[in-house]
Amino acid sequence: MNPHRPLTDRPWQDPGRDPEARVDALIEAMTLREKVAQLCGLWVGTDPDGPGVAPHQSELDNGVTFDDAVRHGLGQLTRVFGTRPVDADEGAAALARAQRQIVAANRFGIPALAHEECLAGFTTWGATAFPVPLSWGATFDPALVEQMAARIGAGMRAVGVHQGLAPVLDVVRDPRWGRVEETIGEDPYLVGTIATAYVRGLQSTGIVATLKHFAGYSASRAGRNLAPVSMGPREFADVILPPFEMAVLEGGARSVMHSYAEVDGIPAAANRALLTDLLRDTWGFTGTVVADYFGVSFLKLLHGVAATFGEAAGLALTAGVDVELPGPKAYADPLVAEIEAGRLDEAYVDRALRRVLRQKLELGLLDAGWSPEPPAGPVDLDPAADRLLARRIAEEAVVLLKNDGVLPLRGPRSIAVVGPTADDPITLLGCYSFPAHVGEHHPDRPLGVQIPTVLHALRAEFPGADISYAPGCHVRETGTDGFAEALEIAARADLVIAALGDRSGLFGRGTSGEGCDADSLRLPGVQAELLEALLDGPTPVLLLVDSGRPYALGTAPERAAAIVQAFFPGEEGGTAIARVLSGAVNPSGRLPVSVPRTPYGQPWTYLSQILARASEVSSLDPTPVYPFGAGLGYTTFAWSDLWVERPEVPTDGSAGVALTVTNTGDRPGVEVVQVYLHDPAASVTRPVVRLIGYARVAAEPGRSVRVRFDVPAAVTSFISADLTRIVEPGDIELRIGASSTDVRGTALIRLTGPTLVLDHTRPRHCRVTTEVR
Repeated sequence: MNPHRPLTDRPWQDPGRDPEARVDALIEAMTLREKVAQLCGLWVGTDPDGPGVAPHQSELDNGVTFDDAVRHGLGQLTRVFGTRPVDADEGAAALARAQRQIVAANRFGIPALAHEECLAGFTTWGATAFPVPLSWGATFDPALVEQMAARIGAGMRAVGVHQGLAPVLDVVRDPRWGRVEETIGEDPYLVGTIATAYVRGLQSTGIVATLKHFAGYSASRAGRNLAPVSMGPREFADVILPPFEMAVLEGGARSVMHSYAEVDGIPAAANRALLTDLLRDTWGFTGTVVADYFGVSFLKLLHGVAATFGEAAGLALTAGVDVELPGPKAYADPLVAEIEAGRLDEAYVDRALRRVLRQKLELGLLDAGWSPEPPAGPVDLDPAADRLLARRIAEEAVVLLKNDGVLPLRGPRSIAVVGPTADDPITLLGCYSFPAHVGEHHPDRPLGVQIPTVLHALRAEFPGADISYAPGCHVRETGTDGFAEALEIAARADLVIAALGDRSGLFGRGTSGEGCDADSLRLPGVQAELLEALLDGPTPVLLLVDSGRPYALGTAPERAAAIVQAFFPGEEGGTAIARVLSGAVNPSGRLPVSVPRTPYGQPWTYLSQILARASEVSSLDPTPVYPFGAGLGYTTFAWSDLWVERPEVPTDGSAGVALTVTNTGDRPGVEVVQVYLHDPAASVTRPVVRLIGYARVAAEPGRSVRVRFDVPAAVTSFISADLTRIVEPGDIELRIGASSTDVRGTALIRLTGPTLVLDHTRPRHCRVTTEVR
């Protein structure tokens, strides 16, 4: 076409026309350069030569100015709010100015789609820092997570953002991996249900949710970031894929980000079978696939499957990657050169472009009346209601692992608070919270939100107590000079609160977070030595672990008076922890990841298939000290009257089981009833147990709740030896319990009839009903 032809007729801007016709008309009018420009992001304000927030930022620099970059149009704006500290109102105004420039610079008046991180809240200065996803998993409360996501989305929408890069659906396979804090847990059903709730909440506000990292990233060898994945197709389909499938088919996710992983030698960014055959042709996904940052370039730089950036662009585009992020490298001149040389069909550009333009159309960005103008009044990204919600999530996520009767604390006279996480606000935050992610590069700026530390919150919660404090050591450094002071104040107190754990960061700047992998599950630095020294002392020790992954706890499970686990509980986490310790909150969190017995040996998740416990064939004991799903409260529950609807169920039928949960204590509480499947004999090796359903059951003292699970036989399905999903006839056990090992009742059921082959349209959930009695 003639690129200089006047565009007097703009049918793509008419919202009254058929959407497909609008997109067709726009594609027909565009030159190749204009098409390719819509497939790229641009990261403004990041210095390719500076430390920034990520390695390989040097790959951003193509020597192109902003004006040159937007001359043919622009697909996405990368992290306008999350690159440096910016006030919400100023940021909204700056984004609007940038959008006006972009609209004016290209012939079609198409704005960019602006994306941001939102893994633990909107990752920008001054926005609420919510608990990390591992805390979401600990709540076992999808409805609460959906509320949180809706509040995050509302803040993003208010300042002109369109797309959020969350949630993470990676299933933990090795807790040494640095990004465990970003995951929801080690069980695919828990991950899928919580993440799908997040997707619904975020997208209810008009923000596009982006599933990541598709797929296999968390299974990297030895827990090392970006290491290859060695996993067979059966395990991949049974463990890694179900959360993504659920979020696409039930949550309606509108974007997917490919992972950095290479599975059996095939990088995700070049995996057509994953990104097109499965995601689109089988699951019916119609949204956009975006690159994880630098992921297309990594096909050349790291994976070595492309000799040039042009080849990398061709591999990614044909596999199904629609948009290169964070900036134009391969989807720029190299991609254009591949097409002009005849090595790549322009039809692949048109395919990706159609998806990008359709999404912009759905967001209203192609409408003639679209305006980038910021909101008229001031924007508050950390309102009181959001802080209250952040605290509620943190409270539900705190897990009480052990209690010899010291908790809840009743008017303690003197408390020695010891440990490096007690008075550092950053230790309450994940690596994708703004203060930890970007703020550390701007030490002259305040945090942007109020973050009461654990020490501050304890002093507020117990105003009559004599509370002394000594850090004892640093989170990761090996000096022990502070031990003496810590042990001295501990000896004088009635109780020691040992506050230990992680400080999040990026790429080695923390003990947890992206690029912060661990060589063992021993507490970082000399914290384990400090803990043992405190336990050797005369004063009872309450161990408070605030971390991004589970750690071995030495002799604390035998010797501590109580153990409390929190997973980076956010800006209100200190207050939430103090309220749990005082008894103002009855803890109801449950472990989304197992706590290991020893720091070394072989990392383990509860989905083990064989040798799930100590055996004479190995000198290693893989069993955790606290299993998946475990957690205590301040009241007691009795489980009774297990009922099974019928002992035999056809492979296309449904089994009904019910039980009564009674609060036998003296305070209101929540019990998390969990249903696990055990298949005694299957045609392939199966996990000993796996979660297939759960329910948070709240009851007043003396009250009973009847809980019923209707279990479709389809939820017992698995991937067979010929890689089809089947329901197999035979005996199964539905183990109903308070954790993966604490079984309170077992329903024995026989599945009858033929082996049933299922697809992605199968039922995935137990239907749960409750009746208070």
